[in-house]
Amino acid sequence: MGLNGSPMRHNEMKSTRLEAFSDGVIAIIVTIMVLELHVPHEDGIAGLWSVAPRLGMYLLSFLMVGIYWINHHELVRRCETVDYGILWANLIFLFGLSVIPYFTDYVSEKHFSSFSVALYAVSLVLSGATFYILRAAVMRRQKHLGTFAQVDRAEAWKHTVSLLLYLVAIPVAYRQPMLSIGIDIVVTIIWIVPGIGVQKCADEATEELSSTRSRRERGTL
Repeated sequence: MGLNGSPMRHNEMKSTRLEAFSDGVIAIIVTIMVLELHVPHEDGIAGLWSVAPRLGMYLLSFLMVGIYWINHHELVRRCETVDYGILWANLIFLFGLSVIPYFTDYVSEKHFSSFSVALYAVSLVLSGATFYILRAAVMRRQKHLGTFAQVDRAEAWKHTVSLLLYLVAIPVAYRQPMLSIGIDIVVTIIWIVPGIGVQKCADEATEELSSTRSRRERGTL
């Protein structure tokens, strides 16, 4: 059953099923990254220091995947049901996210070479772009349900700025690899600081959805 107790169409499913599936895939992605961490041959502080760059890349990628997981949860919950468009957009996003562990390890194995860092930035563009596809599919659904709000538009704009920064990080990697990584870190901070942005957006979207349900229920009385 969908909003207001109306039956779901044949091409719809509960958003909770999509979220549960996505949670499982994202958990596997994080697990793969953890498995790429190996104990150094050297003992003591020297050994730990030798793997510090790899640990740093793991932390950065872990935070990115975690941010996507949080935003995915906040985005999907804005729709009680999802259609085929959202299902396919979600699969495309999960594919984009799944390449992050590979390129995280690639950067570490190639010792932060310009090419490897540029490829890492490309992987972040891919994950960001595929999540934007999912966001667009959800926003289309929200407009259909009448729950699209100004905060959704603002969040989409923030997402666009993040994608542009990732794109800038690609050519920068060929001149200053660590500066490129720094740009990636800045984008991550932009999305971490937002307990503010994300939470506010989620609260307002949930409130709008509840308001829409109430209006529809009153209209059927």
